[in-house]
Amino acid sequence: MAKKIVSDELWSIVEPLLPPPTPRPRGGRPPISNRAALTGILFVLRSGIPWEMLP
Repeated sequence: MAKKIVSDELWSIVEPLLPPPTPRPRGGRPPISNRAALTGILFVLRSGIPWEMLP
């Protein structure tokens, strides 16, 4: 199994710093989780690949 990019320890530090999600009265696509977004950001920073090459 691959090592997690965002460990539970790191997430417990970062999560309280993020603002609460705002309601979306007009609907639209549901947002991805903050943890998934942070994982994507850290993946690009660690691997050096451009955003366009993300799976």
